Amino acid sequence: MWTSIAKFIIKNRTLLIIFLVVSTAFMGYQMRNLEMSYDYTAVVPVNDPEMVYFRDFKKTFGEDANIIAIGLQDSALYELKNFQHLQEFTKGLSEIPGIVNVTALPGLQYLAKDSAQKKLYPEKIFKKHPSSQAELDSLLRFVNQLQFYKDQIINSENGATGILVSIDKTILNSPKRLPLTKAMMELGDKFSAQTGVKLHYAGVPFVRSVMSTKVKKELQLFLILSVVVTIVTIFAFFKAWDAVIGCTLAVMVVLLWTVGTMGLFGYKINLLTALLPAIIIVMTVPTCIYLLNKYHQEYVEHGDKNLALIRTIAKLGLAAFMINATTAAGFIGSIFTDVAILEEFGIVAGINVFVAFFICLVVIPIFFSYMPAPNEKKLRYLYSKPVNSALTWVDKRINTHPNWIYGITIVATLLSFWGIYQIKAVSYMVDDLPEDSDVVQDLRFFERNFQGIMPLEIVINTGEKRGVFKLKNLEKIEEFEQILSGHHNITKPVSVVEFLKAARQAYYNNNPEFYGLPTKMDRSFVLLYLKNMLGKSSTKDTSNIGSRLINSFVDSTGQYVRISMKIADLGSYSMDTTLSNMIRPAIEKTFASTKLKANVTGTTVLFAKGNAYLNDSLASSLITAFVVIVLMIGVLFLNLRVVIISLIPNFVALLITGGLMGFMGIALKPSTSLIFSISFGIIVDSSIHYLAHYRQEIFYKKIAIRQAVSDTLMETGPSIIYTSIILFVGFVIFVWSSFGGTKSLGILMSASMLISMVTNLTLLPTLLNSFDTGKVSKDETYMLEDFDNFYLEHEDEEIDLNRIAIRKINPID
Repeated sequence: MWTSIAKFIIKNRTLLIIFLVVSTAFMGYQMRNLEMSYDYTAVVPVNDPEMVYFRDFKKTFGEDANIIAIGLQDSALYELKNFQHLQEFTKGLSEIPGIVNVTALPGLQYLAKDSAQKKLYPEKIFKKHPSSQAELDSLLRFVNQLQFYKDQIINSENGATGILVSIDKTILNSPKRLPLTKAMMELGDKFSAQTGVKLHYAGVPFVRSVMSTKVKKELQLFLILSVVVTIVTIFAFFKAWDAVIGCTLAVMVVLLWTVGTMGLFGYKINLLTALLPAIIIVMTVPTCIYLLNKYHQEYVEHGDKNLALIRTIAKLGLAAFMINATTAAGFIGSIFTDVAILEEFGIVAGINVFVAFFICLVVIPIFFSYMPAPNEKKLRYLYSKPVNSALTWVDKRINTHPNWIYGITIVATLLSFWGIYQIKAVSYMVDDLPEDSDVVQDLRFFERNFQGIMPLEIVINTGEKRGVFKLKNLEKIEEFEQILSGHHNITKPVSVVEFLKAARQAYYNNNPEFYGLPTKMDRSFVLLYLKNMLGKSSTKDTSNIGSRLINSFVDSTGQYVRISMKIADLGSYSMDTTLSNMIRPAIEKTFASTKLKANVTGTTVLFAKGNAYLNDSLASSLITAFVVIVLMIGVLFLNLRVVIISLIPNFVALLITGGLMGFMGIALKPSTSLIFSISFGIIVDSSIHYLAHYRQEIFYKKIAIRQAVSDTLMETGPSIIYTSIILFVGFVIFVWSSFGGTKSLGILMSASMLISMVTNLTLLPTLLNSFDTGKVSKDETYMLEDFDNFYLEHEDEEIDLNRIAIRKINPID
C-alpha cells in the first residue's frame, strides 16, 4: 500500500502542490475568525449545576466580575490640589465609552433627609471642587461618618481609598476591553504625573485584559522561537540549506493549518491553545528529519534520487504513521474530559498531528524531487562517531551491569513517589504571572488594604415574594453577614441590609450611632421615607444610589437577595476550604431553623470548582491515552509480554517527571495537567521504534536475544537520541514564558524527553535481555514487515531484500 502511495505522490506532485496551496490558503483565511478568550469559568462544563445557577444569577443581578478597581494610598492625596486632580481623574474615567459607573471618593453620594416631604434623597458630598483645604477636610470628616462606605471605599485605618469602575457587560468579553483598559491607564498615568500618587489596578476585567495581552504576545514569541529552533536544528543536523528550506516549508504549512483549525472551529485563544502552534511545530520537525534522513540513507544505497524518495515513503510510511498516531493519542485523551478548554486543545492538537504527518509525507518528497541529488558533503552526517561511541559504552553496561541499571531505576522510582506525593492541585487567579509583576503586586495591595478584590456572591431565597422586606428575614441576613465579616480574607458584605442601615442613619441626620437595621420603633418611619424616595425615581436611574442598590441586590419579586463580597486570591485549594469549612457551615448555622435558603456562587467560586474538574480530567485523559496507546502497541506486536516491556521504561520516565514536578513545587493547573498524557504519547514512540526493529532482527536473522538487543541499540539508538534532543530543544522554548504554568510545562516536557531517552536506551534493552523469550509469531510479522527502522543502513540486504520485489521505474524529470 505504501509503495502505491509513494508512487502516487511523486507522479502527481503538481496536482498535490495545487491542492496544498489552495487548502492551505483556505485554512489561512480561517485565521480571521480567531479571537482572544477572556473567560475564567470555561473550565467548568456548561451543564454543571453550579454553572447553570451562575448563569441564572447573572440574568437576575447582572455581571459579578465587571469591576476594575484602582487603589491609592498616599496622604498627599488629601491635599487640596491633588484632590482636585483626583476629581478630574474620576470624571475622565466616567467619560470613557464602555464605562457604566465610577464609584470614587469625589463622586460619593449620601442619603439626605427631607423632613417636609418625608423622604430621603441622594445628595453628592462633593458638589463642586473644594475651594480650600479646610472645606476639603470638613467634607472628608463627613465621609468618615458614613458607615456604608467604611472599609469599602476608604480604609478606616490607613486612609487608603479605592475607585470602583463598572464596565459595560457587552464589552467585558470582547476585544473592546483592551482599548478601554488602555484609556484608563493613560488617564491614570497622567494623574500620577500630576500628583506623584501611585495607582494600583486590580479586578477580574483588568487581570483578564493583562493576561490576554500577554497570551497574544507569547503566541507570537513562541511562533518565532519555534521557527528559529526549527531552522537551527535542521541546519545543525544536516548542514544543508535545501534541507532547511524544505523542512521549514513543511512546518509553515502545518502552522497555517493549526491556526486555521482553531479559527474554523470557532475556538478562542486561551493560555492553553496559544501553545498549540509552537507545540505542533515541535512535533513536525522530527517527522521532517526522519523522512529526509531516510531519503539520504536510501540514496547512499543505490544513488537513484527518485527511487530513494519512493522507498522512503514506502518503508517509512507506516512507521511514521504509527508514531504520529501514538502522539495524537496523548492529545486526544483530552477530548473525553468535561472541560471545554481541554477538549478544544485535544481536538486541535489531535487533528493537526495527523495533518503534520500527511503534509510532511507530501511536501518533503516533492520538494526534494525538484532539488539536485545530495552530494557527499550533505551525506557526511550519516557517519557520526561520537554517537556510535556513546552507544557502544551503553551497550557494554547493559550486558555487564544489568543489576546496576535495575538498582538505579528502583531508587529513582521510589524517590519519584516521594516527589509525586508533594504535588498539589492548586490554582490562583494570577498564579501564572510572576510574584514580582505589577499585576500581582497590585492585587496584594488590595488584599492588604481591602481584604481582596475577587468577586464572591451569595444569594438568599426568602421563600416568598417581598420576603426581603420582612424584618425577621433582614435580621437573619445581618447575622449571617456579621459572621462573614469576621473572616480576615473577606471584605465587608454589601447588600440591601447595608442600604437599609444607611437609610436609618440618614433618617437620624446621618448620625453614625444609628447605622443599623430599622427597629420595631422606627421601622415604619424609615421605610416611609425610603418608599417616598424610591417611588419617585426611575428603577433604571444609575445615578441614584438607592435605585442602583435595589436593582443590583434584590430581584424584581423581592424574594431573592444578593450579598456581594470580595475575597483574597486564596488559591483554589484554600478557597474550597473556606467554602466548605467556613461559609457553608455559617449558612447552615444561621438559616437552618428558617425558611431561608442560601447559595454560594460567583466567578471566584466557579474558578475554584474548575480546579476540581481539572483533577478528574487529568486522570481520565491519562487513562484514555494509556488505553488507546496500549491497544496500538498490542495491534502492532500481538504479544502481551512485549507490550508490558514497552510500557515499563515509559512509566518510569513519567514517574520521574512527576517526582520532579513535586520536588520543584509545580502545581497541577490547566497548563501543567496535560503534561503526562502528552508526554506518554510522545515518549512511547522510542519504545515502539526500538521493539519493532528488535522483533525484525529476531524473526528474520534468527539471532540470539542479546545479539539482537545490541544490534538494535546501535542501529535505532541514533534516531532515539536525535529525536529526543530535537523534542527537548523544541519544548524548552516554553521556559522563556512569563506565565508560570507555561514555563513549568516547558521544564517538565523537555525533561521527560531526556529522561525517556535514557530509560529507552538502558532499561528497555536490559528488560529484553532479562525477560523476553525471543519468540515472534507469523501474525506479528504482518505489521512488522512494513514497520521499518529510521537509521538502519543495510536493511534491504539484512531484512527486507528476500521479501520485497523491486521493479525498475523510470526516473521522473
